[in-house]
Amino acid sequence: MADKITIALKRGASCVGCDIAVVNLSEKLLDLLAIADIVFAPTLIDTKYKDLKAMPDKSITLGIYHGAVRNSENEELAHIIRQKCQIVIAYGACAQFGGIPGLANDTTKENIFRTVYETTHSTDNPQKVYPQEEWSDDNGHKLNLPKFYERVKRLDEVIDVDYYVPACPPTYDMNLQILQMLSDFVAGKSELPPKGTVIASQKIVCDECPREKSEIVSMKDIKYITEIIPDEEKCFLEQGIICIGPATRAGCGAPCMEANMPCRGCMGPTAEMEDQGGAILSAIASIITPELEGLDEDILKLVDKIKDPLGYFYRFTLPTSLLDKTKQEE
Repeated sequence: MADKITIALKRGASCVGCDIAVVNLSEKLLDLLAIADIVFAPTLIDTKYKDLKAMPDKSITLGIYHGAVRNSENEELAHIIRQKCQIVIAYGACAQFGGIPGLANDTTKENIFRTVYETTHSTDNPQKVYPQEEWSDDNGHKLNLPKFYERVKRLDEVIDVDYYVPACPPTYDMNLQILQMLSDFVAGKSELPPKGTVIASQKIVCDECPREKSEIVSMKDIKYITEIIPDEEKCFLEQGIICIGPATRAGCGAPCMEANMPCRGCMGPTAEMEDQGGAILSAIASIITPELEGLDEDILKLVDKIKDPLGYFYRFTLPTSLLDKTKQEE
């Protein structure tokens, strides 16, 4: 396969960090441009939605979609990317799992709008005006806004996805892995991985973490990282700091640990884990050993120290969790 491939890069509900992650290829970006032409990437180059819509179906080799699906515009563009691209990658935690935007699934659209447009201290909205999907001025000019969905969706809930790249955002080394995969494919050296492949490790972050761990890990207290200066060489869990590494897929290279920060779980669960939050809760329950062992009230006191369990244990994966599925069934 001698010809260049073409790439479209589109974001949904996203902080745009994944766009920056692509540019973060640094000088390797030139290697990407040697094998690929970027034909659509609104954040990076001057391309419009109408340009993408005008392209023939399946004329683009690779579509990279990052961000969750929060509204009808996100979903519409996801369908267009699927229509125009031969291969689609769910790029980053938001596209694969729902990401941090997905934490909104713990509440309702009504509560979100009330908070944003009525009850915040900085809100000046005495008429309690909410965004409308359609609005007209006195001259008959119409404005249409995207429909705000009741819940945040991951990408594969609305379109068929070929490959997944986790993390928030994908790291430099992960992008190099994708670049190598594309380069080998363009050069005819190898085929693409099987559909559905997560381009990351099958191990957990603890396997990559260089920190020292005892043969039997125990957690005698629960502390916020703002309360202590963590030992840079010792396992966070043994210092009482919640780390999601035992329930998180490896492949990122554990950069947070190198910066003396615990894992927050942005790589998502491994294939063997049904629910990332449930997996880490189980892991922590198995190692909690308060100073007065055997007393249930001591364990409850420790658990009470976790002020935001949803944010700790489902920070990136709530829309894929059993909790979200149960809520939808109610």
